[in-house]
Formats: sequence, C-alpha cells, structure tokens
Amino acid sequence: MHHLDKIVKLHGLLKSRRTPISGPEIDKELGCSKATRQRLVDDLRDRLNAPLVCDRSAGGYYYDRDDPRHPFELPGIWLTAAELQALIACEHLLGNLAPGLLQNEIGQLRDHLQKLLDRSPGVKTPQLGRIKILSQAYRSRNDGLFLTLVQALFNQHRLIIQYHARSDDQTSERPVSPQNLVLYKDNWYLDAYCHQRNEPRTFALDRIRSATASGEPAQLLDPATLQQHFGSSYGIFAGTPKHTAILNFSAKAGRWVADETWHSQQESEWLTDGRYQLRIPFNRHEELLMDILKYGAEVEVVEPGFLRELVRQKAEKLLAVYR
Repeated sequence: MHHLDKIVKLHGLLKSRRTPISGPEIDKELGCSKATRQRLVDDLRDRLNAPLVCDRSAGGYYYDRDDPRHPFELPGIWLTAAELQALIACEHLLGNLAPGLLQNEIGQLRDHLQKLLDRSPGVKTPQLGRIKILSQAYRSRNDGLFLTLVQALFNQHRLIIQYHARSDDQTSERPVSPQNLVLYKDNWYLDAYCHQRNEPRTFALDRIRSATASGEPAQLLDPATLQQHFGSSYGIFAGTPKHTAILNFSAKAGRWVADETWHSQQESEWLTDGRYQLRIPFNRHEELLMDILKYGAEVEVVEPGFLRELVRQKAEKLLAVYR
C-alpha cells in the first residue's frame, strides 16, 4: 500500500471511531511498522492540519471532537496512488488521440483531468512530460471508422463491414452485431457476433476497410456468454479453451514470469529443481506461440504435444536462417 493510500485509510479509521485506536491496531490495519505509522501521523496532523491527538492514557489516537477543526476532511480531492496512476494513463490516452477527433471536447476533458492531478495533496504539480507510457507495435487507425463503430456499439445497431484478413490476405463482407470494443496491446479490436459465421468473432480495427449501418438492431449476447467466449482463452484469440499449455520457465526467467498475469485462470508453481511452471488455458495457439518464442531457451513447452512441435519447427527454421 502506498503512503497516500495509508493516509487515506488512517483518516478513515479515525473518522469512523468514537473511541481511541491504539498504535498496534493501526499498524495491523495498515500493514505498516511503528516508524511508518509515526510518519503517517505526523503528515496527517502537521501537514494536513488534522485535529489528531495521541494520548496513551486515553487509549491511543483519536480526532479531538472539541477542536474547532472537527469534523475534519482531507483537503481537496485526495487521490490514492492507484487513482493517480489511472488519471495519468487516461491523460496519456487522450493525448494520443488523432488531431481533429472530438478535438474541442477532448481538450476540455484533458483540462479537467489536469486540474484533478494538480489538486492531489502530497503530489507536486505533475510534470507529465516526465512520465512515459511507451506504445509498442501500434497500428494506424481510421478515426472516422472508429466513431462509426462506437456509435453502432452504443446505439446497438448492426453493421456491414468489409474485412481484410491477414491470415489469408482475402477481403470479405460480414454482417456483424457489435458487442465490445477492446484496447489490447495498444491496438483496438471489435468483439462482435458474426451473422455470416453464426458465432462470436474478434476483428482488428486496422483490418476493417469500411463499416456501414444495416438498419437492423444488433443481436446482443448475454454477459456470461461474452465472458465465456472472449475472456476464457489466452490473448485476443477467443473461444472456449480446448487446451492447457504447460510451460516450464528457467529459474532466471521465472523471477519475471512469476510476477506476471498471463491469464486470469492461470495456475502456477515453483518446481523442486528451481524452475517455474505456468499452466494456461487456450483455444488458438498463434499468439501464445509468439509469446513463448520471446523467451527462447528460457522456456520449455511440456504440453500439449502439438504446441511443443510447433515451437521445435520454429526453432529449426530460425536456426536455418543463421547457418
């Protein structure tokens, strides 16, 4: 828990109690040491001017209800560390929208976010130029098309899209019912029910050549069905999981992978030989295969057999290039 978050929680403890709270109780509630507790108390009392009293004979810490500053509230808009990170990320995303795309409205919203950041106690005036959020493999986007998709999604209208698939280099016309817009690894995707295939599909926005409203209402799937199809398998390739990948990472790579979440339903354990094992449900293998190859010899695919064979084939082709 960050320092700002601890101050907010300490204030909540003191505000909600009518009796003093002891130091050890505070340490337990905040998960902090005695020294950290003292710094929090000093900040709350001396920097934020809270009517905070420490009286051991009375049982500990409390807000003085006879103090003219009572009832006390934290000044301004107090942002937790997580909220501050979220606002900075929002500001970054808004800043990367193409010029002309709701330019005036976006500008006003960015101004409001900047004011919230400026009013965050305990944080100096944010110099957002010092904060970098690096995008990788970002693809170009048609902003007019993006607005068409958003409009159809919110108004629950069916669309006719022209879609060019990289897999076979073919363009097809698809009647679709938009379900979700997804920002994944810096690129946008449309989750939709494809009426041509009669099943949910995911379409990369940069491969949609055009989209027009068909005049028909969209066929909406219930949230449970959407989650089962789009959220249960690995990566952007959706569908009910048919396989479980068992990956053994070296002890060195495991120090990084153990702190990562590859999938919400993953299972993991440290093996007796020091390696780190990760088990991931997946449907299609393409994206998972690419992520495995990034680790080279630091990971071994144990199961399923076909995925292990694909990695072997890729390794042989790679070796052939450098022979």
